[in-house]
Amino acid sequence: MSNPHSDSDSNGGSGSSPNSRSARLVGINHVALEVGDIDEALEFYGSLFAFDLRGRSESNAFLDMGDQFLALSEAAGDERNDDDHRHFGLVVDDTSAVEDSLAEHDVDRLSTSGLDFRDPWGNRVQVVDYAEIQFTKADHVLEGMGLSGLEKSEDALEELAEKGMGMGMGREVETGTGAKTELE
Repeated sequence: MSNPHSDSDSNGGSGSSPNSRSARLVGINHVALEVGDIDEALEFYGSLFAFDLRGRSESNAFLDMGDQFLALSEAAGDERNDDDHRHFGLVVDDTSAVEDSLAEHDVDRLSTSGLDFRDPWGNRVQVVDYAEIQFTKADHVLEGMGLSGLEKSEDALEELAEKGMGMGMGREVETGTGAKTELE
């Protein structure tokens, strides 16, 4: 398997510069949808699926799916713009590499607290770092993807543990600080 961070073209021949370093896609963190009424949306999705609420505000709800989630955002009919809040969240191994690539290709970032941008067709994309979120790949999957060195931050490990989803089931995991911790 090729190293996804080598100087060779590691993205399937998409034409990136041979000297650029591309972040490796790891998974999907969440999908965000706009709805007309948050209470009606919760009733609708609740009639179809069993889920816990990860969080709720007056105009937002986050339907928990273990280490992933569905985000619902309320927008009034006259305020709705199909692309204001709808997006998908991609998980990568290196957000700084994405920031560099966006700059290299003159892609404007959106004015958000995160790493958000629109592709050339107007699709909103949010990029998050694997280390900082709950989403977790099994060790053998990471190894098969050439990403066996990916680690979780202390905050992400704590969030998982608080939900009773310690990812190690007794294994030792190296944290973002380099320390090793036993996960339960």
